[in-house]
Amino acid sequence: MKTYKLKQNLTQVYKNYTNEDLTVWKLLFKRQFALLKTLAAPEYLQALEKIGFTANKIPDFSETNTILSKITGWKLEVVEGIISEPDFFELLSQKRFPATTWLRKLNELDYLPEPDMFHDVFGHVPLLIEPKFSTFFEEFGKLGVKYKCDPQTVQMLGRIYWFTIEFGLIKSKNELKIYGAGILSSHGESKYSVGNQPAHLPFDAKIIMNTPFENDKIQDKYFVIDSFDQLYESMQLIKRTIFEKFKVQV
Repeated sequence: MKTYKLKQNLTQVYKNYTNEDLTVWKLLFKRQFALLKTLAAPEYLQALEKIGFTANKIPDFSETNTILSKITGWKLEVVEGIISEPDFFELLSQKRFPATTWLRKLNELDYLPEPDMFHDVFGHVPLLIEPKFSTFFEEFGKLGVKYKCDPQTVQMLGRIYWFTIEFGLIKSKNELKIYGAGILSSHGESKYSVGNQPAHLPFDAKIIMNTPFENDKIQDKYFVIDSFDQLYESMQLIKRTIFEKFKVQV
C-alpha cells in the first residue's frame, strides 16, 4: 500500500467532480444508509444529519469545515491518500482530519486497496462533531506525536485506533450498534459485524493494546464500548499502560 508524503495547501477542486463521481457517491450513500438506519449508533445518525451529508450531493469540504469548526473546532485536511504515521498523528493532534477527495469507480464499489473519500468522509467525519469521541481522537493524536519514535508504542496505538475508530461497536439500549468508520463505510461488514458469527468482546483498552489484527480481511472480533464517555475516559488507562509496559514518561 502506497504512503503519500504530506503536501501543504492541497484543496478540494469541487468543479472537477464528474457525473460518474456523483453517481458513485449517490449509490454508496443510499445503499449504506439503508443498512445504517437500524445498525449504526444513534450518535452517528444524528451527526450525519447535523453535518448535512446527503445522497444527492458530494460533500463540499468548505461547508463541512464551517460546521465542524463551530461545533468542535475540527477541520478537514486534504491529502492525496494514506500518509505516514507521524504526519497522521500530527494532524490529529491539531484537530485536523486527513481526507482524500477522490472517489472509487463504478466497477470498484465493493473493494479498494486504500480508502477513498467515501470511507474518509462518510465513515469518519460525522462523529467529529461528537464531543467525547472527537476529544478522544485528538488526545490519541497527541500521544502519537509524543511517542512517534517508539515503534512499540506506535503499534499499541495502532491497535487502539483499529479496534475503536475504525472497527468499534457500541452498546445502545442493549443492542450492538456500529460507530467505527471501517464498518460504517463497508456494505459487506455492516450486518456481519453485529451478527452472530464474530466475537463481541467487552471494551478494555489494555487488552486491545496487546491484541494484533489483520488489515486485509474481514474481522473476526470486535470490542464493544458502553458509551462514548467510556471511550473518552479510557485515555487515562491507555497512558498508564504505555508507562507500565515501556517505562516511558506519560
